[in-house]
Amino acid sequence: MNKELNIRITGKAGHGIVSAGMMLARTYKDSGLHVFAIQDYMSRIRGGNNFFQVRAAVRPVYAPREKADIIFALDKEAVEANKAALAAGGLLVLDAENYEIKELEKGWVSAPIFALAQEAGGPKCANSVALGIIAALTCENFEKAAKAVEREFSGKGVEAAAMNRKAALKGYEYAAKNMKNSEFRLTGAPHSSNLLVAGNEALALGVISAGCKFYTAYPMSPSTGIMSTVADYAEKYGIIVEQAEDEIAAVNMAVGAAFAGVRAMTASSGGGFALMCEGVSLAAMTETPLVIAVVMRPGPATGFPTRTAQEDLDFVLHAGHGEFARAVYTPGSPEECFLAAKRAFNTAERFQVPALILSDQYLAESFTNIEFPEPSSEPPDRGNIFKNGDPEQGRYAYSPDGVSARAFPGRSGMLAVADSDEHGPEGHITELAEVRLKMTQKRLHLKLAGLAKEILPPTVVNPGAKTMLCGFGSTLGVMREACAAAKDTGFVHYPQVWPFPGSATLAALEGALRVLTVENNASGQLARLIRRETGRKTAGSVLKYDGRPFTPDEVLSALKGGN
Repeated sequence: MNKELNIRITGKAGHGIVSAGMMLARTYKDSGLHVFAIQDYMSRIRGGNNFFQVRAAVRPVYAPREKADIIFALDKEAVEANKAALAAGGLLVLDAENYEIKELEKGWVSAPIFALAQEAGGPKCANSVALGIIAALTCENFEKAAKAVEREFSGKGVEAAAMNRKAALKGYEYAAKNMKNSEFRLTGAPHSSNLLVAGNEALALGVISAGCKFYTAYPMSPSTGIMSTVADYAEKYGIIVEQAEDEIAAVNMAVGAAFAGVRAMTASSGGGFALMCEGVSLAAMTETPLVIAVVMRPGPATGFPTRTAQEDLDFVLHAGHGEFARAVYTPGSPEECFLAAKRAFNTAERFQVPALILSDQYLAESFTNIEFPEPSSEPPDRGNIFKNGDPEQGRYAYSPDGVSARAFPGRSGMLAVADSDEHGPEGHITELAEVRLKMTQKRLHLKLAGLAKEILPPTVVNPGAKTMLCGFGSTLGVMREACAAAKDTGFVHYPQVWPFPGSATLAALEGALRVLTVENNASGQLARLIRRETGRKTAGSVLKYDGRPFTPDEVLSALKGGN
């Protein structure tokens, strides 16, 4: 009996690859298995080659695998593009007659995919036929697959749901009768991790749970899923969602809404965030809480719009002109995305600073089943808000921790003055040198000292190991799996990179003979940050910058090669 399987469904954009993949992932999850699913898609509406890959296992899994046990090709081009990914002993399912393929290679099997789809309702049902065939090969019965079809198509009408259920059943019955399936059978057991969620969705749910009431953004992949999810729940939770005309408008709307007193945020990717940087500085100067999610993709310029990277760490750490305090969170899992969103709002309001959440396409759009974090975790903390009866010392009054009482225009009982120029405690413009010194110390040194006391500690596994890996954000899962398979290896994962946890890093790396960073960029930005903040030089970096995420196999290979 197998302990895990890796299934790839592949074809052109427009073939319903994502629908088939999500139905398969839900089938396995409902069967008591743990799943990890990724999308690989081109930046086009139709054509090209895309795939959706589902890894299912009897234990939790955290990263994609390189080779697929079953590849299901929905067109001829997909066969050629994906055949090299077939694992030894694996199965590549295709429609040889429809694709005009005369000769089958080892491990290939032909099925009348499109003839079965036509019988059910037409070629557009081929993805549901794929689900049925894979379910017959890997699952005990059709029940869970049928449930997944109902969920996927229920919003498209009774006829669509019935047609696709029929297609899935035809695929299931054909494979059960004509294809050997025992070698790919995978059976799970009930478990509590029953929420199938992607990073963007989890982050959006955290935004809602945090009490955000104004969300604005200009759509830019791969950040758009956050806005879509918030918009789905906007009416229920009283949230205003505004699609701005551009990123400059979006960030300034968010600053304005926060200045008015509501929790507000925006999100983008690297190119869009570049346009927001002046707004980030405006928030810092006016000491207005601002939350921004930056979901990375490869650059420069347009780069790879639909692929992944960790290239913007340095950029986000220094974004915005001038010197000011900020917090940068780098969640590595959907659970951490949910909590990072809530913490970012609390941090932004407690210290009246920009709080940034750094994610990437891989984390944002990969799905895994989790046990949802407790919604009451990280309860809202609005920080220091002026109350009637308090001594009125001015909106930007000097204070030992750098945080002044916050005033809301028209309803706080104190005059709310804001200015993007340098200003004194009352908010009025000044050019006095002594005021400039005090205000800079207030916005930078004092707030940074307070933020440093509340740094999220890094996750440390196997401290004292001979080799220690270091990573931030989405490399959490791949480091976890690689370290579990490697001898005398541990890892340090940073859910927050600024302020940087220097002391915790030195403690975690004490005794390690070799320290490597694992990063989806070309220059080892985390390695440089560690050296700058702690003086600890790494032995090197395991880098990947082709737009694709790491697999545990790649990290293990680098470890064995003595990188």
